[in-house]
Amino acid sequence: MVTFIIAPNLCASEQPPEPAENWTSIVRSSPYWVSQGVYENMTTIRHWVLKESGYCSDTNRHILFDMRGQFLGYIEDGNRREVTQERLNDTRRRLAASGRADSWAEGGAGTTGYPFALACNQPHVNLDEAVARYLGTLPTELIWGAWDDLAFASQEKPEPLHDALMYVYDTRLQQQRNSLPATLPKYLAGQVLIESSGQQRAHSAADAKGILQLSPSALNDCQIKPANHWHRLAQIDCALRLMSQNARNLEEPFNQRFGHLPEDKRDQLFTLLLVQAYHGGAGRVRALLNDETLSKPAAYFAGQHENFSAGDIAFGMVFHNLGRDRFGLASLYYVADVQLATQALCRTARLGDTAFCQ
Repeated sequence: MVTFIIAPNLCASEQPPEPAENWTSIVRSSPYWVSQGVYENMTTIRHWVLKESGYCSDTNRHILFDMRGQFLGYIEDGNRREVTQERLNDTRRRLAASGRADSWAEGGAGTTGYPFALACNQPHVNLDEAVARYLGTLPTELIWGAWDDLAFASQEKPEPLHDALMYVYDTRLQQQRNSLPATLPKYLAGQVLIESSGQQRAHSAADAKGILQLSPSALNDCQIKPANHWHRLAQIDCALRLMSQNARNLEEPFNQRFGHLPEDKRDQLFTLLLVQAYHGGAGRVRALLNDETLSKPAAYFAGQHENFSAGDIAFGMVFHNLGRDRFGLASLYYVADVQLATQALCRTARLGDTAFCQ
């Protein structure tokens, strides 16, 4: 049996509704309230991928999910891409026929289908290994060095990468060179894990470098010379500088839209949007807050925020704009993965009961 769907069982004889013209028409017609619970649902799905667990314990599968990020079922991959796509579309039809999906759209080469599909077999970080590297479990992963006016640890007594990150953050905070939310260090640490697994010499095909995968333009903006592109203190310092710039660009429209939220919720939402901006650009996130069209979900969530978590709001703002301004599911996967990385860190004996994880 190539396709498994969570109960109720789907009957091939049930007549599916006509497919939608395309997946974006389904997104546009979905009410905003469907974003309730989407953050937790999406992080669950991404957890299966990162940990090769749950319905991704066999990586030769695709899992299907709806607008709320709710898991609907999975297929076993075919021996060719075309066979896999055929199975996905057949499952989409049957999900719609059974009423498990309100609508459906065919996917194809270069075309997104609905319900959405996520491959279990894809490049991802080994979180256990990344956490060990970040916390300096092995002596070879301990670091020391100097950058600009920063001097961390010593050759005789190197310290974990975690302590370096907190040293740079606290120093810049005391110098009033950043005014980032108190929740930011935890998520920046999560980004280190997801971006590079904490590996100093990580290097992408797009020429992003180092533990925070900084682009050549970002490194240039931070005035980091090529000889120091891989310097971990420089990478952390540059990332904080870029995030501070993003925070200044987003602060006014964010406060206009969400300034009335309770402080903890407001800080959590702002931090998640900063993570999103690091991944996709502050200009695009700013548009989610104040563009005439793209800000409509944000306006709804601002008025109904009691019914949504900070994560639901951050994801809902993107979900209801999928297909616009280059927003895609990868935007959500990145933030979900960073969240999972922070959770992995905060399950450790070293960090679990510290202020870092509060």
